[in-house]
Amino acid sequence: MNATRSPQTLAQKLIAQACGRPRVAPGEIVTCRVDLAMFHDSSGPRRLKPMLAELDATIWDKDKVVLVIDHYVPEADEEARRIVRIARDWAREQALPHVYDSLGICHVVVPQHGHIRPGMFCVGGDSHSPTGGAFGAYMFGVGTTEMLGVLVTGELWVRVPQTIFMRWSGRLDFGVTAKDMMLSMIGRYGMNGGQYQAVEFCGEAVSALPMNERMTLANMSAELGAQVGLIAPDDETRTWLWQAGAQDIELERWHSDEDASGVRHNFDASTLAPQIALPHSPALARDVDDIEPTPVQIAYIGACTGAKLDDLRAAARVLAGYHIDKRVRLLVAPASVRDREAAEREGILRHLQEAGAEILPSACGMCAGYGGTVPEDSTVIASIARNFKGRMGPASAQVFLASPYTVAASALRGRITDPREVLWDGETQGSR
Repeated sequence: MNATRSPQTLAQKLIAQACGRPRVAPGEIVTCRVDLAMFHDSSGPRRLKPMLAELDATIWDKDKVVLVIDHYVPEADEEARRIVRIARDWAREQALPHVYDSLGICHVVVPQHGHIRPGMFCVGGDSHSPTGGAFGAYMFGVGTTEMLGVLVTGELWVRVPQTIFMRWSGRLDFGVTAKDMMLSMIGRYGMNGGQYQAVEFCGEAVSALPMNERMTLANMSAELGAQVGLIAPDDETRTWLWQAGAQDIELERWHSDEDASGVRHNFDASTLAPQIALPHSPALARDVDDIEPTPVQIAYIGACTGAKLDDLRAAARVLAGYHIDKRVRLLVAPASVRDREAAEREGILRHLQEAGAEILPSACGMCAGYGGTVPEDSTVIASIARNFKGRMGPASAQVFLASPYTVAASALRGRITDPREVLWDGETQGSR
């Protein structure tokens, strides 16, 4: 094969762009220029500030740094107040131009403010930073030491990954979502199924997804063990980013060549059922019909994978005109203030509140065990990304993962429920 025409995956093209080469090969180690470094109050200033001071170093390019204060807000105790105070004080000291304080979860807020575009090479101080891959950017999570190196030099080395193509044909059934797609893939291949490689989601079912749903796919590539989760940008991407204020959006280059090498897995979206992941791993995913109708006490619609505007709309489709089971507490934490405001304008929050939901602040919150946790020994169904023991607080809590449709339907019935039962019932009965 002519080496000058060596077919490239999207991951290879993005890395080649970042390291200034025409092409790269899997296994090569190259040094890349970083276009964006994102961190939050938990991963950022409280750790990076003293390290930068010890080195007597400065930030390489403040315009390429984004700080989001989302984990410890609203401050619930003195420790949270201390951490947030460090972040706010440091942001002022450094005169950082891009700081988003209490506006929602970083993985949602950053793209909503136009910071991510196709072709970029980005890093984030959080394991779910691959969310940026939904926009055709190479974005992944790094630790504090790596982030320190990026802040000082603007560069980072990376080993060019193999690509695993997850191709979804067909169309999803009503009440089945990208969250169900991800849980089914994690259930099949496990949490090391991505082998620290690049996972590219493709096929007609992926192309049909709105950007909020694509963000869920890219985000949870972390649960597959992948470094990045990518989706080739298209007109849907361009329109979404235009509305977010992003400029200079290039689509044409950012796709895998048809004959690029990689591992290929095929799925039929039309046969996919709503998924449930049993405690205490996303890899314990099953069809909802295979799960006992387990009673739940807490239903949580929140997090970067389960409370974006489309997620809130899904929950409202289930709950509008109904009231949740009296034995269940339904908690809803919109992923960003922007999504919360849009949901309020559309009447979604009213439907959720009339159904019995409590609306919580737009922050990481209970997903990461901050700002309140679930009760001891409780059974929880949640739209979050992972359900490791103790993730939402007490180790005695049994946390099931599901889509917002399924969480809402389970809150309505008081037990784990296939949302299609409720949706079909509503369709056949007409107006509620």
